[in-house]
Order: sequence, then C-alpha cells, then structure tokens
Amino acid sequence: MPLDPGAQRVLDLMRETGRPPMHSLAPAEARAVFTGSRAVLQPEPAPVALVEDLTCPGPAGEIRLRHYRGQGTGTGGTETGGTGAGAALPCLLYLHGGGWVVGDLDSHDQPCRALANLTGASVIAVDYRLAPEHPFPAAVEDAAAALRFVHAEAGRLGIDPARIAVGGDSAGGNLAAVLCLMARDGTLPAPGFQLLLYPVTDLGANTASYGRVTEGYPLTATTMRWFIDHYVAEPAQRHDWRASPLRAASLAGVAPAFVSTAGHDPLADEGIAYARRLDREGVRVAHLHLADQMHGYLTMGRFIPAAALTLRQAAAALRTHWGMDQD
Repeated sequence: MPLDPGAQRVLDLMRETGRPPMHSLAPAEARAVFTGSRAVLQPEPAPVALVEDLTCPGPAGEIRLRHYRGQGTGTGGTETGGTGAGAALPCLLYLHGGGWVVGDLDSHDQPCRALANLTGASVIAVDYRLAPEHPFPAAVEDAAAALRFVHAEAGRLGIDPARIAVGGDSAGGNLAAVLCLMARDGTLPAPGFQLLLYPVTDLGANTASYGRVTEGYPLTATTMRWFIDHYVAEPAQRHDWRASPLRAASLAGVAPAFVSTAGHDPLADEGIAYARRLDREGVRVAHLHLADQMHGYLTMGRFIPAAALTLRQAAAALRTHWGMDQD
C-alpha cells in the first residue's frame, strides 16, 4: 500500500532538514530532537476547560501528571490551573509514546487536549521515568502508581472511579496493555477500557513487519531495537509479559480494547496479533488498521489528517464504552 501523501511530506521534510535517525544519537540528543519536532509536526494545542499539573507518589519519588478536562465540562477551571472541581467525569489515564526513552508531558500535550475535548471527559497524562537511566520495570511501576492514585483520588479530581480507562501510543500502549493484565490479575484497580495506539506488544522484534520497515521512516526496525536495548538491556527479561504483553499466557478477562495499527510500521504485525488474540480469547475489541500510515503519525497532525481522524475514532470508542452517547 502506498504511503499517505501527508506522511510522505513528513519524510521529505526529515530528509530536507537532515534530521538524524534516533538510533544514531545518544538518549539526551534523541530527546532534544524529539522535542524540537513538536512545533513543526503538531497542530496548535486546542484550548480545554482545565489544565492542572499534579504529582503522585511513586516508587522512586514523585511522578508528574497533567490533568485535562474537555471543553464544556462545566468545571469553572482555567488554562492556568484550578482545583479540578466539577461534575465527576470519566477519565483516560494516558501514557505517552517514545520508546520508553523519549517523550514527556509536553510532547503529547496536543493529542491529550484533543482527546479531552473529543470525549468531553478527563485525561490524565503520566510523566513516567525513562530509560536508560531508569530501565524496565521502572516505567511499569510508575504507570501502576499513577493508576492507583487516580483511582484513590477520583473524588478530589472530579473523576468517576467506575469509568477509568487506560491508553497510550507506542511504548505508552505497551504500558497500558500491561496495566490491564496486572488489573486482571488483581494487583491494580481495574480499568474499564484500554486504548492501544500502534502499541509495542512483543520485544522479540522478529515479526515480518520488522523486515519490511528497515529504512527511511521515523521508526525503523533498527530504531526500535535501539529503544528496546535501552529499555530492557537483558534479553531474557524481554520474555516477561510486563515487557511483552503478547507473551502473557492468557489475555482472557482483560478490559475491552480499541487497537490501532499502521501498515508502514515495524510494530504493525505485533499490534495486529494482539488485537486478534484479544478477540480469540473472548475480549471485546475494535481494531483500526491504517495501511497507508506510518508509526508516529498521531503526533504529526499538522501534515497528516488521519491523526485527527484516528483520535476522533478513539474518542468515539471511549464515549460508547462510557455510555456518554446514549439517549
């Protein structure tokens, strides 16, 4: 399938500006490049009813969070902060992508705002610890701590504790899937839904899509292996389902899911395999495959209209699950 014209324009822009591949950089340099691309690739962040920076306790100290409430939710909050008071809303706990090495609250501010507005709900983004300074399972531990906090503090945050979902893109989708497995096994409050956007599900890195996407894209097989090496340096640990949820003995009993995958993505086959396993093992799942898209397009919405389309479809899946569109 040919690449979407907008995605092709992004690739052309990368070549024109001489953007180096992530795997050729040190982690700190890669973070700077990733941060610098935000203003170029993403549309202007939309206004929301409330943006509130928070912290929660974590296993290695405080974890930064950012709480959004969508426009029209009647919170009385402002762009510069607030108490979060207002009607109890459903909430999406959002875990950003970036291969567990790059990304932060700012890198995914725009899609989090969009999801808050599109759902008319709350979104809480998590600034989990990054590798290689904090390797596996640090990100999992921080994500779990954030979910416990949101559930415990739901009343203070204006969140309905019975309608909490988890989600994320790429590495964040990996963490969201892991949280749902942990919850299924009784070690976390159970989220009611999981939103997995081109997720990493198997650190084996040996699917056919790894063989197809080898050069010329923001995420190639080589780049993904660079991320994996930083996150889980010990190959034996990559079989742990907390790193590779596709390797869990069973997916039965986890939360219903929305899974999106992209054709020009080394992660395509493992994301498809995860959606199929969910279906086969009795979990309600909607799978959206964009054959003409590449990994990372959700944060390239200035050039790629499919970013907004996918966020609308993801938000519709959340609203339907939360019963927000019922008469």
